[in-house]
Amino acid sequence: MRRDDASSLPDPAVLPALPAGAGRPAATGSATGSAMGLGALLAAIADRHPARIALVDQASKPAWCGRPAIAWTYAAAREIVARLAEGLQQWRLPPGSPIGLCMAGMAEAHLAFLAIEQAGHVPCPLPVTWDEDRLLQAVEAAQVLAILTQGVLGAERPADKVCRVAMRYFPLRFVAAFGPHVPDGVISLDQVVLDHRGDAAALGTGPAAGLITFALPGTLSGAVPAHPGPQPEPEGAPLPVRREAEALTAAAAGCLVPLRIEPGERILSLLPSTDLKGLATGLAAALLAGATLECHPVFDAGALSAALDQPVPTHLVAPAWMEAGFSRTTVPGRLRTLAYVHRAPCRLSARLPGRSGVVDIVAFDEVALLCGRRDAQDVGLVLAAPERAASAPERAAPGGDRGGLIQLRRDPDGRLSFRGPACQAVMLRRGITENENPDGWMDSRFRASLFAGVATAVAEMP
Repeated sequence: MRRDDASSLPDPAVLPALPAGAGRPAATGSATGSAMGLGALLAAIADRHPARIALVDQASKPAWCGRPAIAWTYAAAREIVARLAEGLQQWRLPPGSPIGLCMAGMAEAHLAFLAIEQAGHVPCPLPVTWDEDRLLQAVEAAQVLAILTQGVLGAERPADKVCRVAMRYFPLRFVAAFGPHVPDGVISLDQVVLDHRGDAAALGTGPAAGLITFALPGTLSGAVPAHPGPQPEPEGAPLPVRREAEALTAAAAGCLVPLRIEPGERILSLLPSTDLKGLATGLAAALLAGATLECHPVFDAGALSAALDQPVPTHLVAPAWMEAGFSRTTVPGRLRTLAYVHRAPCRLSARLPGRSGVVDIVAFDEVALLCGRRDAQDVGLVLAAPERAASAPERAAPGGDRGGLIQLRRDPDGRLSFRGPACQAVMLRRGITENENPDGWMDSRFRASLFAGVATAVAEMP
């Protein structure tokens, strides 16, 4: 689907980068001063370890999207990204255009994210589970000019839904999808891969334009959830949040310190790759560590059990509400690390304290991720005494001080604020960034509930 009369957006600002070598995070800036993105990390690892596995699809993928489950090496992933990027460049969109990515977390979604970045545009992940009205709100707020999606997701037809969004938002110029069941008038991304060659050697050599994710401040009660199960999404309109490429890399580096992921190991993620917590613990973390990423966007107990039985060191990233179920199984014993991701507001009192190899990651909207191991720098202790974050040896990262990536402050009224490269983000207002934090501190809408010197919950400010 193509339209020729979309308005252009201003070129994004490019900030100094936080690049990394294959397998180890670093805290040095680039020699050129250009922001280097995830494509540069992929290319670096592909040069040194081309046969290493980069992306692995969920084994049950054919059942829910009609596409084969593939394991991609770093070399193969670089080639496909280059082909997709070449196809996107043929659309002649203004540099730095927001391009939506409305897909489940399969390999094609990660390759498309990297291709958007390589083409000089801004990836804008859109949850494929959102309904048409919410997608429309997000597309309008971020002024998205194109959307990449997929034809089938179980009984759903995401490409058809995106077409209906395009009919309601005229500036949306292109809709493209991976098959099967690509609707008439929608560009086939499978055909794009076949028709374009691309320059794999150029991957990651240009500046990265950053990314846009969406915060959902919501209209829940404001109280801490009363039960540990999955929580419904807030009902508020999506608010676009813009961050530069190096801010995503810094957030991923902050997660890698407690996760202790080594090159060639595997991240097995049960989170969608559509927001800061999913990207920083998934694609960005895997590329920064030189690891393999396997995502399971559709929960399948059999597929998950089979994946855990694979003889490769594995780090599982899962929603925090799954802890009670996993604690009754042999899953924790089969893992190097088990990371539970909490979405504020949340309870921390139901966790099992002192467990070796368990990491907690608390996501404060799209502002910051606070990470800590339960056998070392527990997040409950850091939230109660923010000075612990900067002083503990656990925070020391290879090539730099972990405390320099994110700083935490608790204001007199209890409000939590964050500062540092890992939480540099700005709100978008109709495509224009607004810096509401000139002193560098990002205020959150949360406070920590304390008991006996430990944070037992993260609640919304009254």
